[in-house]
Amino acid sequence: MSKLHLGVLGSGSGSNMQSIVDAIEAGTLDADVRLVLADVADAKILDRAKRHNIPCRYLDCAPWKTKLEGPAEDRCIELLREAGVDTVVLAGFMRIVKPGLLAAFPMRVLNIHPALLPAFPGVHSWTQALDYGCKVAGVTVHFVDAGTDTGPIIVQKAVPVLEDDTPETLHARIQEQEHIAFPEALRLLAAGRCRVEGRRVRIAR
Repeated sequence: MSKLHLGVLGSGSGSNMQSIVDAIEAGTLDADVRLVLADVADAKILDRAKRHNIPCRYLDCAPWKTKLEGPAEDRCIELLREAGVDTVVLAGFMRIVKPGLLAAFPMRVLNIHPALLPAFPGVHSWTQALDYGCKVAGVTVHFVDAGTDTGPIIVQKAVPVLEDDTPETLHARIQEQEHIAFPEALRLLAAGRCRVEGRRVRIAR
């Protein structure tokens, strides 16, 4: 077992980071959050970090609007390393990460996606599932690779689609499962139970 030293990248409210911090403070996850970086100057995730006395800062990613690349990526890696981070968590980070970050933290960058991958990658996946007529939606925690939502899957949680669901109600129930799945995946990683074999993550008992 190995305590995780986490760096969190986010763009929005930070509810998934909050679930991780809550698990740490409850003693159910052997980790600490060393640094929170947000690509939006007034993102609520920064406020959450401050309330828990977690170092945090705004990361200017200009001129790119949808990816973390170039000098911003270099600065991100530098800040994470200076903070002693060994595992990077993408908690609502609305940018595509590039090979530089993935090479700096090989198979130690985790993302959460509100769908049962490989179904419905990309944005607004709960709306995609609803429009498609799915009876089951869900959430996936996976290692990040060079593709978009294509990395090896660690944990998945299913969420039934109800007859009267709207995108908002379905998304809310998916988020409830996100807040369970992300700490669970990190617990498996901290316990040394995740072994990546090709596209599969084998979970040791």
